[in-house]
Amino acid sequence: MATVELRFSAQPEHVRTARLVAAAVARRAGVDEAVLDEVRLAVGEACSRAVGLHRSHGITAPVQVLLTEEEKSFSIEVGDEVPVSGGPSGAEAGKRGSGPGDDHEDADGRDQMGLAVISGLVDDVEVTTGEHGGVIRMSWPTNPATIVS
Repeated sequence: MATVELRFSAQPEHVRTARLVAAAVARRAGVDEAVLDEVRLAVGEACSRAVGLHRSHGITAPVQVLLTEEEKSFSIEVGDEVPVSGGPSGAEAGKRGSGPGDDHEDADGRDQMGLAVISGLVDDVEVTTGEHGGVIRMSWPTNPATIVS
């Protein structure tokens, strides 16, 4: 199992780089060429969401992206460090605390829209949130016969 870790400051201009890296690693892992556009779009949406959450909550920590090649699948985890505001951790996004001057309802709407787009692009997606931040985990099947050396 090989993993590529990418960390970038929460700036919108770095999302494009994350998309390009994700597509290159997915191609190398054996993800079908027809699915690479979905990988790019899903990663772009997840990273944009994480960047937006960091910026709206004043978090200076980098956004983390883990790209993992497994035996029969390829997974991407996009993590943010925005903690859930009260309550237990779980798969409910949008329960995050609002930062200073943040329009909480508008931020929740953008958050939910981003998750809806990702869910439409990726069959296997899991969203978790907790006191240390949130993670969107997405995975796609690979075709080992097409792995590029």
